[in-house]
Amino acid sequence: MDLWEMRALPAGTVTLHDARRDERRTVALEPFEIGAFAVTEEQFAEVLGIAAQHPRRPARDLSWFRAIRFCNAASEWEGLDPAYSFDGEDVTWHVDSDGYRLPTEAEWEYACRAGSIGPQYGPLDEIAWTALDGVPAPQDVGMKLPNLNGLFDTLGNVWEWCWDLLDPERYDEYRVFRGGGFADDTWSVRASVRRGGAPRMHHDDVGMRLARGGFDGADSAQGWSARADIERGGRGGPRPIGWTPRR
Repeated sequence: MDLWEMRALPAGTVTLHDARRDERRTVALEPFEIGAFAVTEEQFAEVLGIAAQHPRRPARDLSWFRAIRFCNAASEWEGLDPAYSFDGEDVTWHVDSDGYRLPTEAEWEYACRAGSIGPQYGPLDEIAWTALDGVPAPQDVGMKLPNLNGLFDTLGNVWEWCWDLLDPERYDEYRVFRGGGFADDTWSVRASVRRGGAPRMHHDDVGMRLARGGFDGADSAQGWSARADIERGGRGGPRPIGWTPRR
């Protein structure tokens, strides 16, 4: 049984911007799949056997760890090889796995932009739930217009966890979430905006969207590499002002 409505995206490139470092890098992506919608409460309930108070709203208040474990549960539900393994709180992504996973940051931005080059892929009031709407909580998925990839709510409604570290030199183990939420202003609801939190943190406006796709090689794929994470972490060197240590 396939619970997920996935979109197959072709190979392409996307340019990512790190505002703190004032760096840009262009990432070449192989084809992959990504969910047309954020994972809903109903889907979470079906896989994990829990109650859904608002079935069509995005599942939210999820830590990164819970999102990762849900990806594995969704894979097992469909008889796929899980994408992740665990050694305590250390998570390994097996990049050759065909199981469900979180998108990399490059995949997420590429999927969100759908070929657009502006901060949003359409008029914000038509494509995203934001502070402009004055709603007190996330709304049902799919109520606004999709982007040209056929994806709904990549901007607004809830932020979405990605696989990547946010900025290991400054924020250590923090992971990225993208897209903006229902209570955010226009400046935060842009395709390029990066936010993040510790893997155990959870927020009432952060959810997830599934991706899928396996790749040749190990410890690197779709704009992410374990080696780059280590190099960017600056282990042993001076930390920048404002460094947030592991808790």
